[in-house]
Amino acid sequence: MHVESALRPTFGEHTLPGPGDLAAIALLLDVDGTILDMAMTPGSVVVSSSLVQSLKELHIKCGGALALVSGRLIGDLDSLFAPLRLPAIGAHGAEIRLSAESATYARHPETIGEALRKLVAAVVAADPRLVLEDKGTSLAVHYRLAPQMEQILMTKIAAIVAQAAADDLEVMPSKAAIEIKSAHFSKGSAVRELMRKAPFLNRRPVFIGDDTTDETVFEVLPKLDGLGYAVERPMRGANGMFGSPGDVRNWLAELSWPSGSDR
Repeated sequence: MHVESALRPTFGEHTLPGPGDLAAIALLLDVDGTILDMAMTPGSVVVSSSLVQSLKELHIKCGGALALVSGRLIGDLDSLFAPLRLPAIGAHGAEIRLSAESATYARHPETIGEALRKLVAAVVAADPRLVLEDKGTSLAVHYRLAPQMEQILMTKIAAIVAQAAADDLEVMPSKAAIEIKSAHFSKGSAVRELMRKAPFLNRRPVFIGDDTTDETVFEVLPKLDGLGYAVERPMRGANGMFGSPGDVRNWLAELSWPSGSDR
């Protein structure tokens, strides 16, 4: 597959970076719905050995400036991509790890109160098709097994947060999930912080994301002279669009190949 075939030429003026650009860019990759196909539950996603190999090679070619940017905790990302360990932004910006060797540090303290946590858990417990993911700094209610529950869940969860009178919390929809998190951190603010530190400093960020939780990154990219690409649907601020996570994986694989390889 030629690199350009992964990108639908429906809008935007920019072309995808090529192998010759890797020394000057920072690759920032959302995970679920972007480099991994969505699954029925967070724990049932599939990570192929070929994707792990592509990421490993690109991490080297980018001089360490490749980071996963996810709503998942960084510890969960390590488990998914083991034995590979990468720089990462986790929990929608609540965590950052600058290099494979460095420790993960929390950008913000836990903000979800125990009373609110119990109320949300009670909503999830009422239906076995729902899954609660407690990340400490945020809560995610996954309803992929019961998509018809979306509006009911949004109404219930919004009411719980309003009842808690927590002005610093926001209810954020994502693909088949509803997140409750602090309004004081985001993927976008974490990307700004990441790009001020080595090995990302003085590189051009290239971000790929797929849903509303990634919008804050697309918003900050112009100030960083960055490029952003959506997956499966147009997104405001994106310079282009991949047709599917499979197209993103194919592009990453080709980008990671040695120069002149016919692999």
